[in-house]
Amino acid sequence: MDPAAMHGTTILTVRRGNTVSIGGDGQVSLGQTVVKGDARKVRRLAGDRVICGFAGATADAFTLLERLEGKLEQYPAQLTRACVELAKEWRTDRYLRRLEAMMIVADKDVTLTLSGVGDVIEPEHGVAAIGSGGDFARAAARALCEETEFDAETIVRKAMAIAASICVYTNDALTVETIGAA
Repeated sequence: MDPAAMHGTTILTVRRGNTVSIGGDGQVSLGQTVVKGDARKVRRLAGDRVICGFAGATADAFTLLERLEGKLEQYPAQLTRACVELAKEWRTDRYLRRLEAMMIVADKDVTLTLSGVGDVIEPEHGVAAIGSGGDFARAAARALCEETEFDAETIVRKAMAIAASICVYTNDALTVETIGAA
């Protein structure tokens, strides 16, 4: 199987006030075929204090989720430090360096995007997105943030619906997790 032919994830996060939401679609495609429509790509970690969405090779993403959970145990209530330590390990470890995935993680205070090249990025405007339909979802969310008073979860749901209507690798089977006042 050609991993380059695997598509099908859109992950979006919106932070608004004291609330942060991460949403992910459920579609996994192989070439032009949808092989799964209800994958769950958003998870709660660290006793529900952290939410995480992932894109990329599933086994690689699960490996990184396990490593992140370990870092969160090592550095409780320090999401940024846990992510920086994971990114350093991911970048320098010979095995981890080959993992092909990205993650968006958030707690009550910070949102971060992590990549295998060592990036730990806090997004501007409280909006970040990754995956096949990420650019569509991010653009829609930014517009909704600027033009409406919707809460974070509503913006995630509406922006993901827009992304699903544009990107053939994104569907409307959403998993959304929220931290903060609803």
